[in-house]
Amino acid sequence: MQIQYAERIRTLPPYLFAAIDQMKREALQKGADLIDLSIGDPDIPTPKHIVEAMKKAVEKAEHHRYPSYEGMLSYREAVARWYKRRFNVDLNPENEVLSLIGSKEGIGHIPLAFIDPGEIVLVPSPGYPVYPVGTKFAGGIPYFMPLREENNFLPELKAIPEDICKKAKLMFINYPNNPTSAEAPKEFFQEVIEFAKKYNIIICHDAAYSEIYYEEKPISFLEFEGAKEVGIEFHSLSKTYNMTGWRIGYAVGNKEILVGLGKVKTNLDSGVFQAIQEASIVALDTEDNILREIRDIYRQRRDILYEGLKAKGFEVKKSNATFYLWVKVPRGTNSIDFAGKLLKEAEVLCTPGVGFGEYGEGYIRFALTQSKDRIKEAVDRIGRIRL
Repeated sequence: MQIQYAERIRTLPPYLFAAIDQMKREALQKGADLIDLSIGDPDIPTPKHIVEAMKKAVEKAEHHRYPSYEGMLSYREAVARWYKRRFNVDLNPENEVLSLIGSKEGIGHIPLAFIDPGEIVLVPSPGYPVYPVGTKFAGGIPYFMPLREENNFLPELKAIPEDICKKAKLMFINYPNNPTSAEAPKEFFQEVIEFAKKYNIIICHDAAYSEIYYEEKPISFLEFEGAKEVGIEFHSLSKTYNMTGWRIGYAVGNKEILVGLGKVKTNLDSGVFQAIQEASIVALDTEDNILREIRDIYRQRRDILYEGLKAKGFEVKKSNATFYLWVKVPRGTNSIDFAGKLLKEAEVLCTPGVGFGEYGEGYIRFALTQSKDRIKEAVDRIGRIRL
């Protein structure tokens, strides 16, 4: 029997982090003492009180059956409480909150609800690879908005051609930004809202990193007047509470947009395991002193890596948010070759910027997901190679 993949699969590039996993496996098979600073998967365990809540919840027989598609009302109420407490944003838990199997799932599915073949989606570059991949799965065409350092890694909306603006149906934005760690000022969100109203474009703001910050608290797209009219915000418990493996998140905002996303989900998945939702209620009600301890760990790691790389002559900006550093590669090389050099000569694994899109070329991304000692060791090793 001859197996033939669908064109949507054949034309996809290798998923960035799957390719990195393969590089990691090969290095480990060769006996490398690998320091993996590539993937944003927290090494800090989920806080104990959340784990204990999960242990109790998993024993409840009512959670062993199919969950509700939109999520338990008690979970959606907890999300609404969190948004009110954190951003002073009012959400109706009945129709302005939708549970997700992690924010990645919702981001990947939303183009299926609104994009017909040949329609345009505005996508940041560099950016999370799921934005263009989800677009292509729906038959849409990604139009890449460059995020350039000279513009503080914000897309220049005025630079998008008028004909593209008129054809676009959806736009992804992401602040605090992965991979650049940039934050968006209030003026940018206000500009986005006016832009969306003018061209009738749905805004999808990925805010997964809003709670990993070090000085100023990041803001929410939904804080601004008119945001709910034009868009939704994706959020996740993965990074905030070190729950990447639990696979739970949510989308909030415009109820009609959430209905569209919900229709896709009811036909493709059966919702989030209710025991995880119950434990996530406890997570969302967590006191900030516990989260502050987590942020303090990342801050210490950030400072070690930032100061170390800067001392070695790298061009790197000290991030206020996310657990990444976005670093320029030395002149005369590119991101893939330099990432390969670090892996081969220093046994340090990072992410080449071009893996996040064309406009990520010239940079590499380091994740702060190793201990302080391992990060110090990584800095020492990088310092010993010839740049």
